[in-house]
Amino acid sequence: MTERDLEIYLRDLLKDRKFLVVVDDVWQREAWESLKRAFPDGKKGSRVIITTRKEDVAERADDRGFVHKLRFLSQEESWDLFCRKLLDVRAMVPEMESLAKDMVEKCGGLPLAIVVLSGLLSHKKGLNEWQMVKDHLWKNIKEDKSIEISNILSLSYNDLSTALKQCFLYFGIFPEDQVVRADNIIWLWMAEGFIPRGEERMEDVAEGFLNELIRRSLVQVAKTFWERVPECRVHDLLRDLAIQKALEVNFFDIYDPRSHSISSLCIRHVIHSEGESYLSLDLSNLKLRSIMFFDPYFLKMSLKNFRSVFQHLYVLYFGMGVRCSVPDDIGSLYHLKFLSLRGMDDLPSSIGNLKNLQTLVVDTGGYTCQLPQKIADLINLRHLVARYDSKPLVHINKLTSLQVVDGICCDQWKDVDPVDLVNLRELRMNGISKSYSLNNISSLKNLSTLALFGCIEESFPDLEFVNCCEKLQTLWLSGRIEKLPHLFPNSITMIALWNSTLTEDPMPILGMLPNLRNLQLFSAYEGKEIMCSDNSFSQLEFLILGDLSKLERWHLGTSAMPLIKGLDIYDCPNLKEIPERMKNVEQLNRNYMLCELAFSCDKNEGEHCAKFFPRKLRYRYPGSASCTSLIQLSTPELVVSAELRKPGQGFSWGQKWSSGASLAQGVGSGRDTPIDAFFCSSGGVIIVPRVFWDAMRWEGLGERVG
Repeated sequence: MTERDLEIYLRDLLKDRKFLVVVDDVWQREAWESLKRAFPDGKKGSRVIITTRKEDVAERADDRGFVHKLRFLSQEESWDLFCRKLLDVRAMVPEMESLAKDMVEKCGGLPLAIVVLSGLLSHKKGLNEWQMVKDHLWKNIKEDKSIEISNILSLSYNDLSTALKQCFLYFGIFPEDQVVRADNIIWLWMAEGFIPRGEERMEDVAEGFLNELIRRSLVQVAKTFWERVPECRVHDLLRDLAIQKALEVNFFDIYDPRSHSISSLCIRHVIHSEGESYLSLDLSNLKLRSIMFFDPYFLKMSLKNFRSVFQHLYVLYFGMGVRCSVPDDIGSLYHLKFLSLRGMDDLPSSIGNLKNLQTLVVDTGGYTCQLPQKIADLINLRHLVARYDSKPLVHINKLTSLQVVDGICCDQWKDVDPVDLVNLRELRMNGISKSYSLNNISSLKNLSTLALFGCIEESFPDLEFVNCCEKLQTLWLSGRIEKLPHLFPNSITMIALWNSTLTEDPMPILGMLPNLRNLQLFSAYEGKEIMCSDNSFSQLEFLILGDLSKLERWHLGTSAMPLIKGLDIYDCPNLKEIPERMKNVEQLNRNYMLCELAFSCDKNEGEHCAKFFPRKLRYRYPGSASCTSLIQLSTPELVVSAELRKPGQGFSWGQKWSSGASLAQGVGSGRDTPIDAFFCSSGGVIIVPRVFWDAMRWEGLGERVG
């Protein structure tokens, strides 16, 4: 698709619509001039927001537009940010603090410079080492007496070990702003040989490397899940640094379709676009070690000379793809250690020839794929991630190096004898129904993560086997559970129960687990009451209660959950109140969904539409409180007016406009009074899209009393 085709497609897509478009990081005026032609001006109030680091681009983007210039951090804000990012601020003696304040001041209020500086100094012990950092930075100080940010970034990079430098440079391979799966980057590092072999598992060493880069603020956490980092990214400027350093040492090169060239000295080639042009180059004499494609149309192309071009590869990565088949010649890539395929239908039996393969990732985009029985010949396979069909995998127990199996169906697992899978640490299984037995999982003595996903409308089979998994730390069960196991291994630190629809309160059993730190219950319980007895949940730090629609009461013993740090409650419309002690939790997120608010056809009679919405929410505010109720209530599909009333005081305020309503709560006075929230439409009761409700949150609410 050409640029002109894309322009026409986008214009047709937006025509006759009201839209908000954000165009991030525009570098050239010419690029914006070309792009803005695709945005039709239909006089419907549409808006386009662009971000740029270049002032002339912003000023010339639109004569009628508004330019918002981001300010730099103040000296106080800069110091606060530095201290928050420093690993151990308590170890900073007064002399070190004086040095740090000098360096932070010279950062000129740039957040990235401050964060990277704090990451660098966190790994420098003592006054002398901090003085050396300052001396180095002062050598390259700018005319305006500030530090060039590139000097801070380069200094942080140069402070890395050789192995960490290689790991950091690898992030430059991915497209700008791309979120990278942590397990993918770890497995890639292993395949490239960056991770030393030793007594410790390579996966654990690699995860330590990733965490080290995060601690140094060279890599950003994109998402956290249960104390781990499943996704990460790098800042644009740090990615630029990685690309620059990679070119200096011939670490990798990114194909440039404009010059139709790529370095013959680099053993790693990266193709972000126009893969067909790349393949037209003479690559036959290059002993490439890694090729990473981010062109979705690559596998639709003719793969002439597949074997001669790719025969020395350790890594073959397809970051994007369209649905197609894998060439039979893939089995000739005998050195391959990492293979990631997107949009593939089936794998050829020749894949069994890849005796050195450590990682096989097959992302089918929601479809299932056929895995040949020859996959059992991959004796060095450590990570198998694929959603494949229900044909049993014979002899999978021969893969004794397996550490991760993700995507296997219960039909395939039921006949497996896992006694030889002594290295398996993570197992994620789909399609589980009550008719199957999962007892053979108890043979996996080193299993640390278990995720089981049941069939719709089916219950899990007996789960008592879980107690035999003595090293299990993370348990995720998604599906109906008739009865929770009475015993869990003491090693468990994290449990998630999704769509379990338990009829018995799970808290008495779960509360006895001595090392449980994270608990998530989502549509997991259908009772009206949960009971957390004294001394229960002794180590719990984070609790999520979601979609417990029938829950009304939560009893918490005086000594229960003594270490709780975070509490998130959502979709619990009948929960009258939370325990008093929970209101002081450090990270409290009470998101009461507004699914049962009364809609009124008559503003003066709030109960008029009770037959449609028989319940309303009522909250009690202290008389002196000042609260904001709905901070946002707007959607193009809905036209409403809104009103908040204090009985007996006649207080109400609302604003109506074509796309929604704004609602605010004023300051109360005198005694405690309940406030009823009613909504009226101009045409009676209305049907509200679910996405609208999901966008609405109560904020700063008092105790719910009705």
